[in-house]
Amino acid sequence: MRHATVDSPLGDMVLVADGDALVGAFFAGQRYMPPAGRMGDAVGTADEPLLARAAAELAEYFAARRTAFTVPLRPVGSAFARGVWDALRAIPHGATTTYGAIARGLGRPGAAQGVGQAVGHNPVSVFIPCHRVVGADGSLTGYAGGLARKERLLELEGGAGRSLALFGPA
Repeated sequence: MRHATVDSPLGDMVLVADGDALVGAFFAGQRYMPPAGRMGDAVGTADEPLLARAAAELAEYFAARRTAFTVPLRPVGSAFARGVWDALRAIPHGATTTYGAIARGLGRPGAAQGVGQAVGHNPVSVFIPCHRVVGADGSLTGYAGGLARKERLLELEGGAGRSLALFGPA
């Protein structure tokens, strides 16, 4: 494993790669961020093509020139969490959904709280768009990188977060 720190308009981000896939993307100081010792060697993006590609795609996203990522991802988590993260990746750019809608989409209508825990522990922020999940009433709810960042990400994708189109089952 190896990691690199890159600049973003929302603060430094730490990108973590394992083999040929991105396994982590964290805002500096983000809740649930692993300690540096568990992210492998610190490297520069110039020496790591995968991390350089991830950094370039992030820069394009923040410049509003990219709406989807192509970097290979391999987040580590339980089967349920991976299912939630796959559901997050299906939320279109510029849309939001709710924890309950994701739970229903997974065939687990009573699992909204578990969905919330998986969303909160998403190890690949921005690339897996956990910021696109809002409360049942459309309110902005917890975000491991901080609510101010969540709001800025939603604004970047098309306006104030609460006004974005709702995606998924009602």
